[in-house]
Amino acid sequence: MRHPKRTITRAIRTRRPLHPGREADELEALRWPEAAIHVRDRMSRGVATIHSDALVRGAAEMMRTRKIRHLPVVDREGRLVGIVTDRDLRQVIFDPSIQSRAGAVADTLGRLTVREVMTWGVITARPDTTIGEAARRMHEKKIGALPVVEGDRVVGIITESDILKAFQDVLAQDVLAKPFRWAFAYR
Repeated sequence: MRHPKRTITRAIRTRRPLHPGREADELEALRWPEAAIHVRDRMSRGVATIHSDALVRGAAEMMRTRKIRHLPVVDREGRLVGIVTDRDLRQVIFDPSIQSRAGAVADTLGRLTVREVMTWGVITARPDTTIGEAARRMHEKKIGALPVVEGDRVVGIITESDILKAFQDVLAQDVLAKPFRWAFAYR
């Protein structure tokens, strides 16, 4: 006895689609523009960094004056070793061990180094990483920025704002109009 799926004739397997011209739209949909957009095209290049032995007070001041939320941390040779964020600094301020010495909070914060509060396991991107891949990493790990490195040197940073701007530019090109036109044809 033959399997029912194997009895499909060659004529049925090779017939032309019911919606002529649709295959061109499908091929166009496969060429989603984000494949051509790389991190190097959208990253901020003049990235501010801080040394790991700097004081937390200096990091907070730098972040406030430059209006940034993510600060890559480098060692004395300039290699990326971590990242400090505004969230890291808030956690330090509200840490119970520091709160117990409420009168000496300013003194305690004045003695803390960036090394003590930074995030060590930094998730990074390379300049040739696609925007889609960078967005996926940031979404999966629930982070707001990726330092961009070549070798072990920081060459830039890409933030969620940079990625949203890239997607906004792509959507402004009206790339979704044609894929959506045929995507709902099967009902």
